[in-house]
Amino acid sequence: MPHPPKPAALEPAALSAGFDKGAFAFDTTRDLPPLDGWLGQDRALDAIRMAAETRHSDFNLFVLGTPGSGRHDATREVLAPAAQKRAVPDDWVYVNNFDAPHKPRAMRLAPGMAQRLKHAMETLIDDLANDIPTLFESDDYQSRRHAIEQEFSEKHEAAMGALFERARGRDVAILRTPMGYAVAAMRDGAVISPDKFEKLPKARQQEIEKQVDQTRREMEEVMKELPRYQKASRARVEELNLALAEEGVDAAIAQAFHDLRGVEVIEKYIAGVRKDLIENPELFLIREDGPQAGAFPVATSRHFAKPQFRRYVVNPMVSHTADDPAGAPIVEESLPTLANLIGRVEHASQMGALFTDFTMIKPGALQRANGGYLILDARALLSEPFAWGALKRSLKTGKISIISAGEEMSLISTVSLEPDPIALDVRVILVGDRVLYYLLAAVDPDFATLFKLQADFNDAVPRTPEATDHYARLLGSIARKAGIRPLSAAGVARALLESTRIADDSERMTLNIDRISDILREADYWAGRTGQPAIRDVEIDQAVAAAEIRAGRVRELSHEAITRDILLIDTEDARVGQINALSVLELGGFRFGRPSRVTARVRVGTGKVVDIEREAELGGPLHSKGVMILSGFLATNFAPDIPMSLWASIVFEQSYGGVDGDSASAAELFALLSALSGVAIDQSFAVTGSVNQFGDIQAIGGVNEKIEGFFDICAARGLTGRQGVLIPHANIQHLALRQRVVDAVAEGAFRIIPIRTVAQGLTLLTDRPAGQRLPDGLYEGDSINRLAEDRLRAFAEARKGFIATPRQGNSDGGEA
Repeated sequence: MPHPPKPAALEPAALSAGFDKGAFAFDTTRDLPPLDGWLGQDRALDAIRMAAETRHSDFNLFVLGTPGSGRHDATREVLAPAAQKRAVPDDWVYVNNFDAPHKPRAMRLAPGMAQRLKHAMETLIDDLANDIPTLFESDDYQSRRHAIEQEFSEKHEAAMGALFERARGRDVAILRTPMGYAVAAMRDGAVISPDKFEKLPKARQQEIEKQVDQTRREMEEVMKELPRYQKASRARVEELNLALAEEGVDAAIAQAFHDLRGVEVIEKYIAGVRKDLIENPELFLIREDGPQAGAFPVATSRHFAKPQFRRYVVNPMVSHTADDPAGAPIVEESLPTLANLIGRVEHASQMGALFTDFTMIKPGALQRANGGYLILDARALLSEPFAWGALKRSLKTGKISIISAGEEMSLISTVSLEPDPIALDVRVILVGDRVLYYLLAAVDPDFATLFKLQADFNDAVPRTPEATDHYARLLGSIARKAGIRPLSAAGVARALLESTRIADDSERMTLNIDRISDILREADYWAGRTGQPAIRDVEIDQAVAAAEIRAGRVRELSHEAITRDILLIDTEDARVGQINALSVLELGGFRFGRPSRVTARVRVGTGKVVDIEREAELGGPLHSKGVMILSGFLATNFAPDIPMSLWASIVFEQSYGGVDGDSASAAELFALLSALSGVAIDQSFAVTGSVNQFGDIQAIGGVNEKIEGFFDICAARGLTGRQGVLIPHANIQHLALRQRVVDAVAEGAFRIIPIRTVAQGLTLLTDRPAGQRLPDGLYEGDSINRLAEDRLRAFAEARKGFIATPRQGNSDGGEA
């Protein structure tokens, strides 16, 4: 039976699908028009437009994709025209609740009215601070008050005069003393002394005492009337003050609010202000150094700086002016803490104690974005305590309630402000990674209800002629925006090649705008060093190489350990049960490939393949899955008619960290088959690829870095022409290798060979056929598969004989 031919090594042209600079009809990207829109992101942009234009409150948006894809910029760009088409949202202010000061009132006003109301209140208080003291110092007020006081004085004097007259008729004197009034008997116009009074007859003494007692009782009656007179006088003065204050307040309100009449909410507020002002005119009769009984004007402006006038402040939460841009707001909150999101109530220290009032309520992002759009970073939002819950609560209730973290945790028991909630109408756009989106969708039942739209940004765009032309315009737009030199046609071709490298696919170009922009800006630096007018392919090569050098310290140490034989890796000769596998390490965004030695050992056993990495708790679940698939391949392809009697161990030698992924499963299988068959594997090769239970070699990731990692080791030791890498055939389309590898292949010093099956890989690694199963049920003689199967059958016979042979000391002759 003829053996299938060995897979051929790839030609240099297949290793890096470059772009022909001659295909571009421009000298530099300065000749190209800017790119309109966002390349390859139509699906995501349509979702953003829908979120921007629909008015349903629960159609909030989650923008997901890879960082660097321009998600934030694209979101802002799509929202801007939609925001301009929407009406300017209403203003919101907090004002004092004169009935319950701890519950400030929220007022919704037409756009632009918040500042007008605030200015009107300032004008009102300024006017009253000057007008009311003037009114109370006026001659008219003084004369009217004097008349009231004079009337009281006359009534009191008249009552006292009548009392004095009656007392004189009884020969009784009413005397003023420092302690008040005193009553004494008189004789011949003079007060009788105690000695003379004692000499009077008893009858006369009793008569005098009776007259004195009568006078004293009448004086007490007169004195009892005094508080009533005083109260009546005060009531009359208060009526006068009230009428005067009412007159002044009404005149000031009419002047300050003449252009704000007719607005129901403002009229209601003005009524409350009017009532409080009329009831408290004394607030305007305070000297700088404290209260004063008389009327004194406050000779300063902007009286809200004074504590007694804070109750009349208008505290704008959302306000608009004529200078503000038209349309709805677009707000981005980079630090979405609970306070920054829903607002906060600040406190100030006064005489060692904290106090607050409605003027210290500060707006959050939801208030500022009300009526428009709020953009939040999902990871930052979820990292802040209580912020995610507060956002959901606000969206579900349609109201913004200001609650502190202490109240959320029920740690505050003292009376605090309870501001009215503000009605919420906002479109929230969360921007985050895909993993956050899917986690929220899986664990938070409210998420799907509140965020019904998703804008999933593509990571790459297919490589088509149209997309290539648009990508060139994109590169030109990036250069213009960054203020750097334009790209030449050769520079564009090289940048496009690097974009396929970043995308890990020669048939796609990356949409990671940030990474491409970084490369172009660094290339501009190198172009400036040599005075080039445009960025060429040479400068992009320099930028890429310099970036790898900066990040390559760990890679160099790893390769140095191999070239110094600290880590044992063979790149020539042949060994049984040993193979070079390839892995990729990523540190700080820099990826590099590193070869690892995989070894396998076999003996008679019970059909167990020991994954030493898993036993040592260093192997991840994907790696363990690959080893189990390998076991399934052995069990179904070799000696299926007898029990598996194999014990095998597989290990990554000199591996002291975690191992995961199944990209080494093909190499592990080759090592195991080599150990079973006893046929050595050519150490000039390294292998990458996963395997399924049917023996097909499957695609893996990081193929470029893996190839380059093994190539660099071989190059450091000296290329022999036999060295190479076996890769899955499906990974050919992902090749975008560095030029040093392509040149070595072109010179015949290195090989890259794609394989589809385990049989093809065995043939290449051992230089003998893997072997096909013949009609008699056996594999071809002297093939790898035949040798492996014969070994397994020998293990089974040995195990059978071992079980059937009685052990010493077993008296009944039964099985051991």
